[in-house]
Amino acid sequence: MSKDLHDYRQSYEKSELLEQMVPENPFQLFEIWFNEVEKIGAAGEVNAMTLSTIGLDNFPKNRVVLLKSFDEEGFVFYTNFKSDKGQAIAENPNVCLSFFWPSMERQVVIRGIAEKVSEEEATEYYHSRPRGSQLGAWASHQSSKVASREELESNLEKAEEKYQGEVVPKPDYWGGYVVKPLAIEFWQGRQNRLHDRIEFNKEKDSWVTKRLAP
Repeated sequence: MSKDLHDYRQSYEKSELLEQMVPENPFQLFEIWFNEVEKIGAAGEVNAMTLSTIGLDNFPKNRVVLLKSFDEEGFVFYTNFKSDKGQAIAENPNVCLSFFWPSMERQVVIRGIAEKVSEEEATEYYHSRPRGSQLGAWASHQSSKVASREELESNLEKAEEKYQGEVVPKPDYWGGYVVKPLAIEFWQGRQNRLHDRIEFNKEKDSWVTKRLAP
């Protein structure tokens, strides 16, 4: 079985990223790009990002998670600490995030250190989620082997019965991470594969930019 993809080509012509367009702070540029993609509404989940970790088996692993907030401290997402990603981060907090927004022919790649958010922040976000999602955190032991779909649904029913008429508590093993960036690259597709790549690197308390060859 094979499939030839040699003719899958696209010319990137929607925008540009020149030095005079780049602010001193990368979070400002990220917010501009995020808002532009959100505005045109072409991305199903504009906050979807790929999280890359190094697993306990020393292999890299990528998966898509959802960005839930960002500011100049970093980029926040939530998960089960006992999941593959949680265990990987506990062993090696060096991670990479990447956003791909094909509607604007853009990518953002972020390298940084993942740290747990405060228990207060995680609890506040947990209780902002739909009740079904809160119960799901109790029903699913993320990344562990499960016998069947029926077992998951049974676990959910048990959680519903246990917390019927009550506030669903946040599990101790569930919380958030903030990825504090050391480098952020902004990639804008251009014609003839001469893409614009501007990288911000953290040096003490300031950011230094450089253009990278495509």
